[in-house]
Amino acid sequence: MRAGHVREWCRRAIAEHRALAVIIGTAVLFGCATISPLIKDPASLSPAEYAVAAVTYAGFAAVAIAAWPAWVLVAVPAAGGFASLAAGARLDLTGPVLLVGVLVFSLSSELTPAIIATMAAMGVVGAGDLLFDLPAQARPSDLGVIPALAVVATAGQAVRVRRGQKAMLEEKRERDAWLSIHSERLRIARDLHDAVGHQVALISVQSGAMGYLLDTDPDKARESLAHIQRASEAALEELRLAVGLLRQPGDSEPTEPAGGLGRLDELIGSFAATGLNVTCDVTGQARPLPEAVDLTAYRVIQESLTNTAKHASGASASVRLAFRPGVLALAVEDDGPGPSGNELIGSSPAGHGLIGMRERAAAVGGWVSAGPRGGGGFQVLAELPLPPGAAS
Repeated sequence: MRAGHVREWCRRAIAEHRALAVIIGTAVLFGCATISPLIKDPASLSPAEYAVAAVTYAGFAAVAIAAWPAWVLVAVPAAGGFASLAAGARLDLTGPVLLVGVLVFSLSSELTPAIIATMAAMGVVGAGDLLFDLPAQARPSDLGVIPALAVVATAGQAVRVRRGQKAMLEEKRERDAWLSIHSERLRIARDLHDAVGHQVALISVQSGAMGYLLDTDPDKARESLAHIQRASEAALEELRLAVGLLRQPGDSEPTEPAGGLGRLDELIGSFAATGLNVTCDVTGQARPLPEAVDLTAYRVIQESLTNTAKHASGASASVRLAFRPGVLALAVEDDGPGPSGNELIGSSPAGHGLIGMRERAAAVGGWVSAGPRGGGGFQVLAELPLPPGAAS
């Protein structure tokens, strides 16, 4: 199994069993913290030190599971460290969890709050050491936590900055892709307008003239018909060239009918064959849709499930359709580990998938949004307006 697959599996497992992962991680951290003191001097750890440390680690795990504000992850172990010093114990047990709390807070916070939280933790440790440590019994290991706090806070900020830079690069790449596609579409539209539009205008003029000439001047009518034939042939040739610009080498003509919600069960079945478990729920009175809306809804669902299959292998996905007065609302959600790197829809290689979905929806007057869900996973939401005739 490749390292990327192992990483993906671990992230998905943690997302699905978050509480268990926090408990196991905290227990492992507590076990590792007790190893060194026990090896050096098994009698050096007092029952009071064990009790304070156990309460601190339990409180830390409870805060993490409850998803309380990140600063509480610093406050709880800092208070535990202060209590350890007050009980005459060392920071060998509570120090590691304090370092982890500061690291987590630094990873999720701006620079100023991270500095404030780190300085506060340093102040609590320093105050406890000054208040409850006699100079003759000073323990360098306790004060050694203070520079370690600065190191982990700095490391957290460095990782956070790197993540921000990566996100900015992804956003720039998506923006560049959109500009490239938009520029190419404008060029093709301009070519169609200048070439095909000119020929169609000639056909319109000649066909209008032929209506008057059929009865009065058949010869002129035949000339107009010949002009129409030549103009239509030229227009078809221009269209052929324009379509050729849109095709990739090796593309072949499609042999299957265009997509639509009538083929949704077939689409879901095709993903089930790849191991992706997809459920579908439809609310409201289903009714025939305009062709453009029907195709757009199908393509949004297709692109979303394709993204899930590519970037959240083994996850489950749900498709929800809601027929409401004047609007078709849809949502595609998965319970994968969430996007990272290029896991935005269609961002490999250049964000064309998400751009295409948004442009399709905008073309029929709707909208599409995509992003990670609060509880983990990824979601795509869309609303497509329906004309009055389709709302009944």
